[in-house]
Amino acid sequence: MSGDEFVFDEASGEWISAAEAAERAAAAGQVEVRDSVGNLLADGDAVVLVKDLKVKGAGQTLKRGTMIRSIRLTGDPQEIDCRHESIKGLVLRAEFVKKA
Repeated sequence: MSGDEFVFDEASGEWISAAEAAERAAAAGQVEVRDSVGNLLADGDAVVLVKDLKVKGAGQTLKRGTMIRSIRLTGDPQEIDCRHESIKGLVLRAEFVKKA
């Protein structure tokens, strides 16, 4: 084994190396979304807030260290769609989160 990470490719139904998956994603025109420290984010990842954020329209503040599970990429290189218990339809900038 070469020590590579492997991911399941749903399109082909095969396990492929992470490098090959990144190449396929780039070829398909998908954008890479990176967190505040440069980690590559993917659908379903869990992230942690790196600073307190005031949420417009909700009248509350999400505190630093809050865990957000099961994110979705929006196609924008800087935005992720999130689900939180008290806020529906939450969209965060990737610069304010880091991969958990």
